[in-house]
Amino acid sequence: MRGQEWGGHNELSGVVHGPSVQAAVVHGDVHIRTGETAERQLPWQLPPAVRLTDRTAEVERLESHRALAAQRDHPALATVSGLGGVGKTALALAWLHRLRPDFPGGQLYADLCAQAPTGPVEPAQVLGSFLRGLGVPPQQVPDGVADRAALYRSLTADRRIVVLLDDAATAAQVRPLLPGGSNVTLVTSRWRMSGLALEGGYQVHLEPLAPEAAVELLAATLADDRVATQPDDARALVGLCAGLPLAVRVAGARLAARPQRRITTMVRALTAERGRLDALAIDGDHGVRATLDLSYQGLPAEAARLYRLLGVHPGTEFGGGVAGAVLAFAGDGTDGDSGSGGARADPGELLDVLHDANLLIDIGEDRYRFHDLVRLHATGKAAEDESAAERAAVFRRIADHYLATATRAERAIDPKHPLRERSYGPGPVITEDFGDGIRAALDWLERELPNLMVVIRRARAAGERDITWQLADALGPFFLRRKHYDAWHTSYAEGLAAARELGDRAAECRMLTSGGQGELGRGDAARALEMFEEAARLFAAAGDELGYARTSNYRGLAHQRAGQLDEAAELFEWAAVELPRCGDIRAGGLARLNAADVEFTRGRFPRAAEGALGARTTLLAVDDSYNAARAATLLGRIRLGDGRPDEAERWLLDALAVLREVAAHYETARALDALGEVAELRGQRELAQGHYREALDLYVGVNRPGPADGVRERLRRLDEGGAASADEGGAASGSGDRG
Repeated sequence: MRGQEWGGHNELSGVVHGPSVQAAVVHGDVHIRTGETAERQLPWQLPPAVRLTDRTAEVERLESHRALAAQRDHPALATVSGLGGVGKTALALAWLHRLRPDFPGGQLYADLCAQAPTGPVEPAQVLGSFLRGLGVPPQQVPDGVADRAALYRSLTADRRIVVLLDDAATAAQVRPLLPGGSNVTLVTSRWRMSGLALEGGYQVHLEPLAPEAAVELLAATLADDRVATQPDDARALVGLCAGLPLAVRVAGARLAARPQRRITTMVRALTAERGRLDALAIDGDHGVRATLDLSYQGLPAEAARLYRLLGVHPGTEFGGGVAGAVLAFAGDGTDGDSGSGGARADPGELLDVLHDANLLIDIGEDRYRFHDLVRLHATGKAAEDESAAERAAVFRRIADHYLATATRAERAIDPKHPLRERSYGPGPVITEDFGDGIRAALDWLERELPNLMVVIRRARAAGERDITWQLADALGPFFLRRKHYDAWHTSYAEGLAAARELGDRAAECRMLTSGGQGELGRGDAARALEMFEEAARLFAAAGDELGYARTSNYRGLAHQRAGQLDEAAELFEWAAVELPRCGDIRAGGLARLNAADVEFTRGRFPRAAEGALGARTTLLAVDDSYNAARAATLLGRIRLGDGRPDEAERWLLDALAVLREVAAHYETARALDALGEVAELRGQRELAQGHYREALDLYVGVNRPGPADGVRERLRRLDEGGAASADEGGAASGSGDRG
């Protein structure tokens, strides 16, 4: 079970990213530090601008609206609506990129996915991304839409930013995402957002391009003289494309790849194709549909297969590794019946073919996305040309790709805990190369989290329940460090349901114990205890002594968090004996460390020191330097409490060297806090202030307001010329916080 690896961990605080500090913005219980580092981490999230043709009038209207809002010191909110493929996003990007000099506070971007097969993105998810983009450490992002929106407005009230909310579904989806202050927000949607009128929304509706402008776009796409020498055919072609820029670009890309082909050939083909699709047209997009069908028919067989198989992918964007995964073939590693004589095509080259055909958008860093209409088209082609069994197999290969890569990241982040063997479908499993080290693993999981969450939900609905709970399980170390509590809660709830549907009691216990850790992080000790006790009952019923002993450590943490020290001490002491007897020496050491912490909180220094020394010896023997350093911190705090500052300093400096190296910011803060008290007792005022200020920075960064308030009080006393005694400070009064 993963639990014994996390059971004694105070690293629920995680890794801090984001600004260090000069001042603090306080919202509720969340303290966001701002300062020079924040200025260096401004968000510039807008995708690159694309060519804009004949939208001068619309840009001028948007600019006039912005100028009027600025005169009145009001925020500027505008909506751009129109058919799919009409160029709403192109207009938005062209205008907003021009505003960068006037809005130095950054640019925020979100695809709200109104057309996504999984449904529109929830505002809470977008707000979490925005807050992290604004420098809020992941573990400080509040739970719930209301708290996130309030913090978002606070952080944007005094900075000049632009926000692009692309492909919105409803005004209700947009409202929580409007920033504070006199900033600029632009919303694109298929629908006119009249519901935003109360917020001052200014509406711009885009019509298809006029024939002259559409011909100009075709000429720019071809980059040769065919439009000039075949003007009538060019006008006929853009007419068949219904003046939609997406259709014009796709048709132009196909012609550009065939420099000897006359435009009239494309006109004849598109005329026939459009006639066939007229009956299927939806909302006037028949020009796009016809053009996409022709482009699809013109693809090499391998590229066409990749195109339709990517339509099975449940998310809105994906990395290059997904292409290799969907093409993997169970038998011999080739891409199956692709018309290539069995030779496997290079996925990267096929992605280039799709990109060159304007069927795929390259968004950088080996990542791609479909325009929403193109994604729907690809999904439709998969339904037409692939059997249900093959589509299910492709989804399984995609899910296996994410599971294998997430498991690799899991090992990189926390190599100590044992893994339950993963179960994969038939055929080769493609694992993405995200680089080396903990930071690379965390960054990959952060980037892919929306896809991972969609796969967790989709897999259970598709009957692939093993994927659901195993992928949730693989995300555990990531959640501990990055604090995505909503995703943590959702993924383990899905995983628990999947494990129960499978009748897999071991997996069910794993979901209960790991999910309970998330509930502890959310501050719900009562719910965490319920989950740990349920796991304990299942282990007892199965006769699993080791599993039951591990839950005792978890239950002790829940009782300790609730302030029930007698119950916690009893559980920790029992686990410290039983876990080594059952074969888990390391977990026994963690339980002993937890028991020593309880004794320290009670002021029983000799017993606490004995327990901490024993725990440290055990943890060093199993090569767990991080938790051994935690034990050294506790020993330093104990020696500080019983009046031995020199010995305390030795233990604390020993711990600090290890804790800094592994970026354990909460534990580092606790060691610095205690070192500040050591310096204070010696009369070293400036040294004490330096330790306290660094500790305060870290406490604030990991959202620990209680310890942070204690440090502020000690700094205040020092500034006033006073000093704290050893029994007044937070470092000498127990941990006060289990993560």
